[in-house]
Amino acid sequence: MNKSMTGLRGLVMGVANDRSIAWGIAKAMHEAGAELAFSYQGDAFGKRVEPLAASVGSTLLLDMDVTNEASVEKGFATLKQTWPTIDFVVHAIAYSDKSELTGRFLDTSRQNFKNSMDISCYSFIEVARRAYPLMKDNGGTLLTLTYQGSSRVAPNYNVMGVAKAALEATTRYLANDLGPDKIRVNAISPGPMKTLAGAAIGGARKTFRHTEENAPLRSNATLDAVGGTAVYLASPSGACTTGEIIRVDGGFHVLGMPQAEHL
Repeated sequence: MNKSMTGLRGLVMGVANDRSIAWGIAKAMHEAGAELAFSYQGDAFGKRVEPLAASVGSTLLLDMDVTNEASVEKGFATLKQTWPTIDFVVHAIAYSDKSELTGRFLDTSRQNFKNSMDISCYSFIEVARRAYPLMKDNGGTLLTLTYQGSSRVAPNYNVMGVAKAALEATTRYLANDLGPDKIRVNAISPGPMKTLAGAAIGGARKTFRHTEENAPLRSNATLDAVGGTAVYLASPSGACTTGEIIRVDGGFHVLGMPQAEHL
C-alpha cells in the first residue's frame, strides 16, 4: 500500500483484539503512513489495546466510556493537549445484550433498546461533536461501521439492525452538517466477520458460511479489505466521497436469492 495517509493523524475507537475490524483499519492506516491514537473502555480493554498500539508506534491511549459524556469530554481534551488538530476518527463501537441477539426482535426489552441505540448510534454523534473543533479548520474524515442487517432482516441481528439503520441515517445527516467544513462522514458495511462482536450474534457461524458460499466473489470480507477501504475514505483519494455506505461484502448485497447450487 502506498503512503497515502502520510502526515495524517487520528483516533481509532473500538479495538478489542487483533481480530477486531477496528484493528484491521488501524493497521492499514499505519501502513499508509498515518499516526494513530486509540481509545478503550476500562482497564481490561486497555491491557489488550496497549500492545497493539505499541506495535504501530502509538503511545496515545485514552480511556473513554461513550455512555458517559464527561468521560468522552475528558478523552478529547486529553487528545487535544497532544494533537491540537486531527484528520480522522474511526468509530467502531456497538453493543447489545447478547441474550437478545437470538430469537425474536419482538422480544427486545426497552432497556436493551435504549442501551443499544445509545452506544451503537448516539455515540457517533457525540464523538462527531467532540471531533469537530479539531477538524473544522482543515477538514477531516469520520468513519463508522454498519452491517446489511440495517436494511434487510438478518436472523438474530434483531435490535442491532434497528441501531445500524439509525447509524446510517446519522451518517447522512452528519455528512450534510459537516460538509461545509470539508469534513467527510461515511460508513463501511462489511459482510459477516469472525470478530468478538460478531460471535455474540446467534447463528453467526451459519451466517458466515452462507454468505461465503453465495456472495458473487464467494468470499467474506477480510480485515485487509476493510482496512484498505478505510484508507481510501480517509485519504485524499476520498476527497469527494461523503454520506456513503460503502459495502465490503464480496457483493452479497446484490443478491435476491442464493446461488443456484445452494437452492
